[in-house]
Amino acid sequence: MAGAIFCSRAGAVATVTLANHGKLNAVDFAMWASLATIMAELSADDQVRCVILRGDGDQAFAAGGDLEEFLTRRDTVDRAMEYHGQVALALQAIGACRHPTIALIQGACIGGGLEIAGQCDLRICGESSRFGAPINKLGFSMYPGEMEGLLRLVGAATVLEILLEGRILSAAEAYAKGLVSRVRADDTVVEEALASAHRICAGAPLVAGWHKQWVRRLQHEVPPSKEELRASFAFLDTDDYREGLAAFLAKRRPVFTGR
Repeated sequence: MAGAIFCSRAGAVATVTLANHGKLNAVDFAMWASLATIMAELSADDQVRCVILRGDGDQAFAAGGDLEEFLTRRDTVDRAMEYHGQVALALQAIGACRHPTIALIQGACIGGGLEIAGQCDLRICGESSRFGAPINKLGFSMYPGEMEGLLRLVGAATVLEILLEGRILSAAEAYAKGLVSRVRADDTVVEEALASAHRICAGAPLVAGWHKQWVRRLQHEVPPSKEELRASFAFLDTDDYREGLAAFLAKRRPVFTGR
């Protein structure tokens, strides 16, 4: 049975679920394509303020790509380029999402699952979660378009350690290396991810988008131009800025509209 990507809504929080029963949510080609489409649609949706990505059930976020497909989908250079080009598009769609994203990680977060989580803004995992990309034991290397996000997240030394040793990391070690944002008890990790999403939703959505934009921009070697720095004050003309100040002065909770 092929896997699927499901999307559900609860107010301003969208939850994207990776589901591939019997395969620990391994991501097949159709799932990668669907993930790219769904993330692009959510990014364009003004009613969304936060996106949670998770695996179906509590045994795995995603245990990598669906290796059974590699015999036919990745058996020539041209087909491998097509396959991994689609994977890269899905990862880019997650990274480019204008809304904050949270990876809710339970169980195995391996290979392609680690790449998906690495594109999210926050990664919240359970204590029994485990992480890695043991593809050196399978005889193939990580596609550059997939490695890029992990390299940006944790740097060359950690990426090389993960790929060269092919070792599976515990949640505690993943946290120490910066792979995850926080670790919680297994029975509270869903609650914590939802609480994080609600904290994000309580903030001004335009500001969240600008913070994401500036974090990406400031990782470039070229410093911001005077025009870019001037544009960073665009919040001065927003209703949300006026509402935020008014609410603070009136000692009340702000109501942001995204305008």
